[in-house]
Amino acid sequence: MINDIFSIMLPQMSLGFFIILLLFLSMVLSPRLYKYSRLISVIGIFCSIVLLSTVQTEPQYFGLRNSVMSDSYTLLFQFVILVCGFLVALLSKNLIKTKKKHAYTFHAILLTAIFGAINIISANDFITLLISLELLGFSTYFLISFAKGYYSKEAAFKYLITSAVSTGVFLFGVSYLYGITGSLNISQIYEYITVNETSLIYSISAIIIVLGLSSKLAVFPFANWIIDVYKGCDTSVLAFISTIPKLAMFGIICRLMVFPLSNSFELTFVIAILALITALWANTYAIRENNVKVIFACSASANASYALLTASLVSVYNLSTVIFYLICYVFMNIGVFAYLNMYGDNNSFEVESFKSLYHKNHGLTCAYALLIISLAGIPITSGFVAKIYLFSAIANSGLIFVPFLLGLLLLTVVALFYYLKVLLPLFEECDKNNETKILPPKFSQKFVLVISAIITFFIGIYPEVLIQLCRYIAYNI
Repeated sequence: MINDIFSIMLPQMSLGFFIILLLFLSMVLSPRLYKYSRLISVIGIFCSIVLLSTVQTEPQYFGLRNSVMSDSYTLLFQFVILVCGFLVALLSKNLIKTKKKHAYTFHAILLTAIFGAINIISANDFITLLISLELLGFSTYFLISFAKGYYSKEAAFKYLITSAVSTGVFLFGVSYLYGITGSLNISQIYEYITVNETSLIYSISAIIIVLGLSSKLAVFPFANWIIDVYKGCDTSVLAFISTIPKLAMFGIICRLMVFPLSNSFELTFVIAILALITALWANTYAIRENNVKVIFACSASANASYALLTASLVSVYNLSTVIFYLICYVFMNIGVFAYLNMYGDNNSFEVESFKSLYHKNHGLTCAYALLIISLAGIPITSGFVAKIYLFSAIANSGLIFVPFLLGLLLLTVVALFYYLKVLLPLFEECDKNNETKILPPKFSQKFVLVISAIITFFIGIYPEVLIQLCRYIAYNI
């Protein structure tokens, strides 16, 4: 066990230490010292990023009685999750300022959620996966409810109910898979299906498992929660919800599709159809909305469905495409919510309330506009490269999937309408008697926004290095 901890578990152990430290300080320190909670959280995440260099990846390492594993695939996802967690922690200043008494508790919960997410990526059996899922789910529930007001509590309750139902669905599928293979270990299940013929029950269990896991991606039939949650959440928590749970879910779903669930041809079609339905729902819903949070909620659901459809068409090329798409997507989202975080959560998030902000801060608004353009998939951004790469992967999967490709292309064009609805008011002239009052942006907010915009821009003009890395990771999974 000691060898396993030093070989693959040091980043998790570091996070665990800082979680306990934050909980202890929440009991002994005065609320007046709330500012140090964010510093401790950031240091904890940074230490975990550094300790990733100690993780053994070549060859694949299995530890704790084969319940966890590490390879280059898990290492990349854990690195991106921790970087996103680092940026999210920087954005939490406004929220903890209103909750000084619970600042240390908030950051302890945030680190617990990150701890659960990186454990999901490295899970090699369904028991470890379930515990990690619940750790992430309950932590997210508390983060959502942390903001003041009725809408925050309503959003948390709806998220809790959806998570409970999806966990039940997931366990139902796992029980069937256990009945077929006699094992809960992912590696052993894969060995079983490679030497034995699969049945219809196997395909049904595979579909149910992926459906249960995809709830946090806001994919049909578990999609409606995302609207209420985005409305009721603090923007710093939204930066978390739109990135870290999605990375964790895609990380484990792709691994399951490549290995223990790879023999189910029915799974591919069911997930592809549900992803297309989700994209249709999300894009058409966003067109009639004027709340920026709701528009980005629909955008999150739509983008997740694009990536899930590609992941369901199991191949190494498609897997590398999904990894590239996710990396581009998470930085776009964190940057967008960093900009929204500058306005405070007591202000209106209607499209009109963002009118003429370009004239108040040229640089930051241009960075925000670049991120919106990238989400829309317009050239010279990472979003454009990611969508081209994604659509080419679907096109190369066979003629039978061309209708899915055409549907996604049409919906991508439809999505331009609501992205422009968010973008154009930024550059309009505003009546001086009706100007939006904004607080001076803090350094941490500007840092996260600018870093996200720079990454988005440079991946857009020079994507080759990241594409090659994603292909290497996919080939060595």
